[in-house]
Amino acid sequence: MKEIRIQGIEGIPEVAPGDDLVGMIIDAIDSSNESFQENDVLVVTHKVVSKQEGQIARIQTEQAYRSLVESESVRIIRRRGDLVIAQTKHGFICANAAVDRSNVAAGYALLLPLDPDRSAYRIRILIERRTGVDIGVIITDTFGRPWRRGLVDIAIGVSGISPILDLVGTKDTYGNDLNVTEIAIVDEIAAAADLVMGKATSIPAALVRGLTLHGDGKATDLVRPAHEDLFR
Repeated sequence: MKEIRIQGIEGIPEVAPGDDLVGMIIDAIDSSNESFQENDVLVVTHKVVSKQEGQIARIQTEQAYRSLVESESVRIIRRRGDLVIAQTKHGFICANAAVDRSNVAAGYALLLPLDPDRSAYRIRILIERRTGVDIGVIITDTFGRPWRRGLVDIAIGVSGISPILDLVGTKDTYGNDLNVTEIAIVDEIAAAADLVMGKATSIPAALVRGLTLHGDGKATDLVRPAHEDLFR
């Protein structure tokens, strides 16, 4: 029977700009009597990455918050009251350009990392240098989904994993050719990892074990080009 294991990494302290986030993660894993193994996937919420990178803005008024959302957007897609659906500089389409006022002190907001894929790469390389273990890293954020209620975590930064499992050219169990099937494997991992991290449990990272993943790529590879998008 095939199985995977997902373990929330507890004991990571509050992160501040310039902190050694990788060291904090390794220490927390060590304190739980675990250690990184080959092919593990480390899933980290963008909030701690953004804090470590100083992607924090002070907002004293609602107008300042709205201005910040505008400045983080390259395109406003829809508005309804205070809700804005925007395209970020990274190409992501999400609410309020992912400017987030949760899990941060009052009067402040968190922005996405400037380059989440690069952030994931940096975390992966630092862990590999310190542990000698080859792993994958996924940075996540919580997004809504068109036509479906509820939020899920998705990958906004990836390193050491191919973000898409491409089944085009293979056959299903009935022998039919698969012509368009692509699985957003890193989004599936991100959503599963959130089950042990949660939104209010102070567990900002998880270790996923039991997957055999190969290749490399970027989370931005998952952004559908405009010429393929039926809704733009």
